[in-house]
Amino acid sequence: MKSVYAYVREAWKNPWEGFVGELMWERLQQWRREPAVVRIERPTRIDRARALGYKAKKGIIVVRVRVRRGGRRATRPNKGRKTKNLMVNRRTPKKSLQWIAEERAARKYPNMEVLNSYWVGEDGKYKWFEVILVDRAHPAIKSDPQLSWICSKRGRVFRGLTSAGRKSRGLRRRGRGAEKVRPSLRANFRRKED
Repeated sequence: MKSVYAYVREAWKNPWEGFVGELMWERLQQWRREPAVVRIERPTRIDRARALGYKAKKGIIVVRVRVRRGGRRATRPNKGRKTKNLMVNRRTPKKSLQWIAEERAARKYPNMEVLNSYWVGEDGKYKWFEVILVDRAHPAIKSDPQLSWICSKRGRVFRGLTSAGRKSRGLRRRGRGAEKVRPSLRANFRRKED
């Protein structure tokens, strides 16, 4: 017999089909009118949130963040270049949109620490992520054996230590072909200079 979470997880595997797709259409219309960073009462994807460490307790909040899709917007120079050297097209950040969303949430709530995040929707212009934030000074968090480790951390997201950050830094790869990613690309480059 499957749990409720299993059915929710199954429904979100193809989010544009079934009842999730119908809900998504209405949600996106509402989300577009909201500010870029919004605190929400409960997670949209409860199964994903719980898997990533969310608990319905004091000291934990969920924030929905809207990020504009695509690469960096570059102003087009009007003097002295070949067209291919304008650096207008394909100017992409080294961070994923999910990592950028986590950073924006962390800046909005400076007393909180980013635990994790997950995708909740997208259209042609934006992507939406829900970010789980933890208050590192809250007594309920300090006394929680699963979450107390985060109390001694500061600025995890800005150092690329969240799951999305580690993925963007290439730390999911191991062994042959991944020699230069640890401890970081910059540290490895400096090691070669010395």
